[in-house]
Amino acid sequence: MPLLKNSLSMIQNKGTWTPLSVVFKPHHNALTGNYDINVLIAALEEKGKRVIWHDRRSGVSSINLDESEDKLMGIVLNIPFRKYGGLWRGRHWVALRKIEGVWYDLDSDLTAPHTFKDTEEVREYLDAIIGSGAEVLLIMNDKE
Repeated sequence: MPLLKNSLSMIQNKGTWTPLSVVFKPHHNALTGNYDINVLIAALEEKGKRVIWHDRRSGVSSINLDESEDKLMGIVLNIPFRKYGGLWRGRHWVALRKIEGVWYDLDSDLTAPHTFKDTEEVREYLDAIIGSGAEVLLIMNDKE
C-alpha cells in the first residue's frame, strides 16, 4: 500500500496545485475511493513490471496461461458491476495469480482466495468475464 500512495503522490505532485486539487484529483474518485488505472500501471512499472492491455477481440485463447510465473506474473481484471437495481454502476478490480503452478482468484469480495482446479477453468472464467465487458491486463515480469 505504501507503494501505491507514493506513486499517487508522484502523479498528483506533477500538476499545479489549486484549492480544488484537494477535491478534484485526476487519478482518484473521491466518491468511490477508486484509483485510476494509471496509478496501478505507474506502481507496477516502478517495480519493473510490464502491463499489457489485452485486446478482448483476440479472445482468451491468445493469453498463454501456461506461461512460466517468471514471465506472466498475473492478470488484473476491471469488471463492471451494478447494484441497487441498476441505480449504482461501477467497476471492480480483481487480481488472478499463478503461484507454484496453481491459479488463484484474489478478489477482495471473496472471504478467501478461490483456487481454480486447472487452466481450463481459468479460461472459462475469463471468457465469461470478458463477455460481461471486463478489461483484462496482463502483468509481465519482463519489462521491455
